[in-house]
Amino acid sequence: MLLRAEALTRRFGAMLALDALDLEIAEGEFFALLGGSGSGKSTLLRIIAGFEAPDSGRLLLDGHDIAATPPWARPVNMMFQSYALFPHMSVADNVAYGLRRAGVARGDIAARTASALAMVGLDGFERRRPHQLSGGQKQRVALARSLVMRPRLLLLDEPLGALDAGLRERTGFELRALQRETGAAFVMVTHDQEEALALADRVALLDGGRIAQVGAPRAIYERPASRFVARFLGAANVLEGQAAEGRFDSAEAAATFAGAIPAGTVAVALRPERIRITADGAGPNTAQGVVEDVAFRGDDSLVLVRLSGGATLRVAHAEEDGAPPERGASVCLAWDADAVVALAS
Repeated sequence: MLLRAEALTRRFGAMLALDALDLEIAEGEFFALLGGSGSGKSTLLRIIAGFEAPDSGRLLLDGHDIAATPPWARPVNMMFQSYALFPHMSVADNVAYGLRRAGVARGDIAARTASALAMVGLDGFERRRPHQLSGGQKQRVALARSLVMRPRLLLLDEPLGALDAGLRERTGFELRALQRETGAAFVMVTHDQEEALALADRVALLDGGRIAQVGAPRAIYERPASRFVARFLGAANVLEGQAAEGRFDSAEAAATFAGAIPAGTVAVALRPERIRITADGAGPNTAQGVVEDVAFRGDDSLVLVRLSGGATLRVAHAEEDGAPPERGASVCLAWDADAVVALAS
């Protein structure tokens, strides 16, 4: 294991930013720290970088506690959200800055700088200044400046946040390819769930300074552990009720969910894309309701259906299935048993 956090705690006055947090990051892993504002993800990143010190707990790199090690002495580099390029320096000088500070020989600096710029597709940009670059090009310079130091661990603070949608997707794939090519572990902080799910090998979802769930993207999306995870990732429908003998009865949905539902379950999650609008709504894993609103989203439409028990379900209606029902229409809904996820909390 490359990095291990053990009971990391950090307070800012009365605010508890990290609450005895435990985490492991493997060698060569692309890891995403996901969460809303105030969840603790940026504080954790700054502690790993050495810009913040924990109040208690340990931060182990290769088994050695580095909590008191200064940033410059760690095999860790950080790419800031603002990119933090020196405006008076050329692209090449920005990339080479860390190498010069580290006392690397001049010939090696030139070779490594050229290699890093080639890696991010900026050959021929060596003499330009930051003000002559686009946002995407600045992001690549900042990435090259980090990678040229050959860190074992690269920290990325909202690396795609300043880019437009099309460039963000393309740059995300490039980041993933660079991570594989260099073999370094990447730890990315983001509030964008699509970004985290698309790029990371594993995702840790933070809430209130604690890890709500950690795992492979598909695993935590399809099998959320709690109401919070289900609602944060993909905005799943969460329904309250009571389980007995493999069935879950929900008064607010006026529906019965049948499947492998453990006894004692008091809430289940149901993804919008797993619900079908059908002609027949009889039996378990079905419900009836009235369409409250419809929003076109490109590949599908989001349909809000008020059930007879009072709950509102979000339903993703694919364009290939025809036009969505109109507001006020009565509809029948159905879903497969394996679409129902029992929630532990």
